[in-house]
Amino acid sequence: MTSSIADGLDAACGGAFLLFRRTKLASLDGSTGRSPIPSESCPPLADSNCGVAELLEVGRIVKAHGIRGEVIVDLISNLPAERLAAGARLDSDRGELEVLTATPHQGRWIVAFRGIEDRNRAETFRGTILRAEPIEGDEDTLWVHELIGSEVVDTAGRSYGPVNAVEANPASDLLVLAGDKLVPLVFVVSKMPGRVVIDPPAGLLDDDD
Repeated sequence: MTSSIADGLDAACGGAFLLFRRTKLASLDGSTGRSPIPSESCPPLADSNCGVAELLEVGRIVKAHGIRGEVIVDLISNLPAERLAAGARLDSDRGELEVLTATPHQGRWIVAFRGIEDRNRAETFRGTILRAEPIEGDEDTLWVHELIGSEVVDTAGRSYGPVNAVEANPASDLLVLAGDKLVPLVFVVSKMPGRVVIDPPAGLLDDDD
């Protein structure tokens, strides 16, 4: 497995649907800390299998910006070039929105969408959730929605319980286990449905006396 991170954001089909690889989450969005780790997520009301062509939550319109219909978008994807490229189309409860322009602004994005031409109309989109189809990663990528709830075992078969959250960390993002035990992603050696195998150094997960 490689060491880096890709596109992504919660628990399957309802939380951080974040995509990443081995060490560090390439900044996914404006959110920080424990899951809500930046992430793309399934729509909150999606059914259990998220549908055949699932849409991921990739951002939210925060408010209007200026007088020409631009809006501030809180993006939860670490691939803004793809998500907010001119011509990109995002799904919302208000219908499909086509990106005209997007400019980074104080950790968020100023975005102009086709058909939103003045501040009054832009204000009606406040709080609108933006969704898009997943952007495929390569085979070595991990997704937060697949990690949350998965059982963690070491290479000897000892179980440490489920992954409760994924926490962003500059050196290596962390699996958060019961008792707030933390496992850097660099110690994940394999992932299969419902199970994460780790090879932690001695003492990392020892119970406190």
